[in-house]
Amino acid sequence: MKVAVIGTGFVGVVTAAVFASFGNEVVGLDIDEKKVELLRKSIVPFFEPGLTDLLTDQQRDQNLTFTTDYATAIRGAQVVMIAVGTPSQATGEVDLSYVYSACEQLAPHLEHEAVVVVKSTVPPGTLRSVTERIQKYTATKFYTASVPEFLKEGTAVDDTLHPDRVVIGAAEDTAFGTLSKLHEPLKAPMIRVSPESAQMGKYAANSYLAMRIAFINQVADLCEHNGADVEEVIQVMGHDERIGTHYWYPGLGYGGSCFPKDVKELAYYSKGIGKDDNLFVKLSQVNEERIPMLMEKFGAQMGGWSGKKVAVLGLSFKPNTDDMREAPSTKVIPWLLAQGATLTAYDPQAMEVAQKYFAATPGFERLTFAASLAEAVADVDVLLLLIEWKEIVEFNYGTVRSTSAQWFIDTRNQLYPATVTEWGYTYIGIGRNKKGVR
Repeated sequence: MKVAVIGTGFVGVVTAAVFASFGNEVVGLDIDEKKVELLRKSIVPFFEPGLTDLLTDQQRDQNLTFTTDYATAIRGAQVVMIAVGTPSQATGEVDLSYVYSACEQLAPHLEHEAVVVVKSTVPPGTLRSVTERIQKYTATKFYTASVPEFLKEGTAVDDTLHPDRVVIGAAEDTAFGTLSKLHEPLKAPMIRVSPESAQMGKYAANSYLAMRIAFINQVADLCEHNGADVEEVIQVMGHDERIGTHYWYPGLGYGGSCFPKDVKELAYYSKGIGKDDNLFVKLSQVNEERIPMLMEKFGAQMGGWSGKKVAVLGLSFKPNTDDMREAPSTKVIPWLLAQGATLTAYDPQAMEVAQKYFAATPGFERLTFAASLAEAVADVDVLLLLIEWKEIVEFNYGTVRSTSAQWFIDTRNQLYPATVTEWGYTYIGIGRNKKGVR
C-alpha cells in the first residue's frame, strides 16, 4: 500500500524506511528542503546505526521517496502517518502546533477512507482534536488512529523491525484492519485499544522506566551512607521475578529526547486535573535536582572544582547516537565551567553536535574537544565518565595514569572500583563501596 510519513526526524525517517523495506510505496514528507535533499542522497542528519544503508537500499529499489509537497505525498495514500515533533513548553505543556499544522495541510489531499495515524507522542484526547481539525478542511471520509512508537535511539532500526508489541489505538474496525495489514510483516503481537489508552500507554511506559532510574538513584544515595553497594543491591532485587535485573541504571538521572519530556508532560497533565503533588510531579523534580546535587558532592570529595582539569567522557545522552537532547553533558559542562574548571571533552560520535551546542556557553574558552580518548585524558586531574560508550568503558586507563593525584568519577558504574584503584586513581562511583562487584 502507499504510506505517507509526515516529518522526517528520528521517528519519521526510521518508520518510512522500515515500511518501505516491506515493499510498500512510502513517501517521506518534510517542509525542510535542505533535509529532504540530504535524505534523497541517503544522508541522515543524525547518527543511527544501520539507517543509512536501509535508506540507500529502499531508494535504490524505488520503494521510498522524499518530498516537500503535500499533494505528492498524500494523494493515493491509504495510510498517512504524522510523526512531527511535539516539544514541551517551559511549563511542561506539550506543543501540538506542528501536529495541527500537518492536519490542516494534509486534509485537502486525503483519499477516501484513508487512515490518518498519529505517531507523535501526544496527550490522551488529542486524536479528537486531530479529527476535528482535518474535518474543517475536507469532506472526504477518513479514519484516525494513534500508533505510538517505542523506539530506542541507537537501536531504532532493529526496534522497528522487531518490536515487542504494536499498539493500535483505533475506534473503527476499518482503521484497525488497514493498520493490522500494514504492520503484519513485523510479526509482533498487536494490541488494539482505544486511542486514549494508546496515548496514555506511551506516557505510562516511558514514565515507569524513568521511575526505575529515579528509584535506583535514591537507593544508591542511601547505599553511600551505610556501606552497601548498589550493584549488589540490584542483584538481590533482581532475583525476584516480579522485579528483574533489567533497567536499573544508577547515575546522573534520566535524559534523552523522551523520558524528561514525557514525564514533564504527564506532570503538567496531572496538575491540570487537580493532581498537583502526585508521583509524576515529584519524579520530574527529583530528576531535575540530581545533577547539581551530585556535582556538589563530587566537588566536596575533591576539594572543589575550581582550577581542576577535567576530562568529560561521553557527550551524547546515551551510546550509539549523537543526540544530545537532555544529555548529562548539557548540564554538567556549563556547571563545571561556572565553577572555574578547565575541560577537555570527547565522544565517539557527538563531537560536531557538541561544539555547536556549547559554542555560546559562558566559559567556552576553557572547553576543548579532543581528537581521541587518549588525548582527552592526558594530564588531567579528574576523569569524568558520563556515557558508557564501548570505547570509553573498555579503554585501559592505567596506561595514561599521571604521577599527580587523579580522581576517576564513574557516573555509570561501568568499571571495577578495585581495578581503577589499582591503576592509581581515587575512584568515585554512584552508590558503590570500594570493593565493588563490577
